Amino acid sequence: MRVVILAGGLGTRLAEETEVKPKPMVEIGGRPILWHIMKHYAHYGCKEFFIALGYKGEVIKRYFLDYYTLNGSMTLNLSDGAVHVHKKECEDWTVNLMDTGLNTSTGGRLKLLEPYLGNETFLITYGDGVSNVNITDLLHFHKSHGKLATVTAVRPPARFGGLVLEGDLVANFTEKPQAGEGWINGGFLVLEPEIFKYLEGDSSSLEVDTLERIAVDGQLAAYRHDDFWQCMDTLRDLRLVESLWQSGKPPWKVWE
Repeated sequence: MRVVILAGGLGTRLAEETEVKPKPMVEIGGRPILWHIMKHYAHYGCKEFFIALGYKGEVIKRYFLDYYTLNGSMTLNLSDGAVHVHKKECEDWTVNLMDTGLNTSTGGRLKLLEPYLGNETFLITYGDGVSNVNITDLLHFHKSHGKLATVTAVRPPARFGGLVLEGDLVANFTEKPQAGEGWINGGFLVLEPEIFKYLEGDSSSLEVDTLERIAVDGQLAAYRHDDFWQCMDTLRDLRLVESLWQSGKPPWKVWE
């Protein structure tokens, strides 16, 4: 199944890191957070990725262009520049690096990928959050309710806008809840191709122009994930995630 990762934002709240690279390339344990997200999906057999690029997208392109060559051993003949890459094991991913504009909104980025995603169910998430959500269970849940979209609902700190749930459906959105359930959109969405009719132009927001509208139409379900989820918005978040990786038991590392 195809996976879209939104990786084009400016990442202004992590400016200390994002002045020279996009937020999805900020490293955890020496690897970009984007790599951690892709390893997570690949563990569940989802290995075709569409990376929606924007701010400093060339950094992400360069990373994947060099990925095979620079991971492992090589021999260089300095007299003629010939390079021999020694046999190695590497991820069997297909990575589509898609330019979607510097100032395009989240929905606009997704809309630009419509010709490439076909008429099939697909997955989408943001390039700045890790979780141990079970993708197989998420897909089973999505197929069971027959709605246009499923959002993974998580319980983070109260500084985020929230979701009001009625059963398995999203009834409404709230701003920065301080009490109540405190569920928010944690990414890791499953979408049907009919979602594209809700998206119009580069300024279209996936969250406002799409998810909120289909929630009103009764077509947005919520997969409750009570286990680990962590975004990486600030240096404090980055230090937390790095400390979890250095502990040797990062909760999002579901792969071997």
